[in-house]
Amino acid sequence: MAIEQPAPLRTNSTRSRPERPALESANHAPVLAHVPPPFSVRCAQLFWILAIAVGAVCIVYAFVVRAEQVELLTEKVRAIDPDRPDATLTSAADIIYWTVFGVLVAVVLLQILVLVSFTGRRPRARWWMLATLLLLTIALAFGVGVELAAEGTDGAPLRPLLLAQLGLGALALLLSTWPAALRWTARGFDVRRGPSGGAVGGGDL
Repeated sequence: MAIEQPAPLRTNSTRSRPERPALESANHAPVLAHVPPPFSVRCAQLFWILAIAVGAVCIVYAFVVRAEQVELLTEKVRAIDPDRPDATLTSAADIIYWTVFGVLVAVVLLQILVLVSFTGRRPRARWWMLATLLLLTIALAFGVGVELAAEGTDGAPLRPLLLAQLGLGALALLLSTWPAALRWTARGFDVRRGPSGGAVGGGDL
C-alpha cells in the first residue's frame, strides 16, 4: 500500500511582508533645552552688570576719600551744634559716613542678588530690581550721596558715578520688561521633544 505524501503548502506570492517596526519613535519625551536668552534679556543683564561695576567703583572711591569726607561732615555737624566737644562731632561724622557707606554696599549686594534671581528666571526679580533702584534714588534725592558724603573736591566724582549706576540700572529694568523678556521669565525653563543633543535656537528680541 503506497503512503500518500502530504500536499505542499500553498503560499500567496502576491502577499507583501509586513513592515518592520521602526526602532525610533517620533513621539520623543520632553527634555531640557539649552536655549539662549532673548536679545533684550542679554542686554538687561549686561547693563545690570555695568551698574554693579559702577557701584563697586563708588564704594572703593568713597573709602579712599574717607578722610576728607569725615572732616567735611565734622564741620557740618559743628555748624548745627557748635557747643559739642570735638570728639563727639567726629564720632557723629563717622556715624554719618559709615551709614552712607553701608547704604552703597547694601545697594551693590542687592544688585548682585537681583542679577542671580533674574538670570534664574525668578518671577519677582523685576520687583527687586525696582526696589533696589528706589533705594538708590532715595539715597540721592535725600542727600545721602549728594549733600552728606559727596562734598569737597575729592567727593565730587561720587555724584556722576551714582547717577550712572542709577541710569544703567533703570535701563536694565526697562529692557527686562520687553515682551520677549517677560515670556522668557514666564517659561521658567525651556523644554523640547527630541534627542537632547538637538540644536535649538532662540534669538527673538
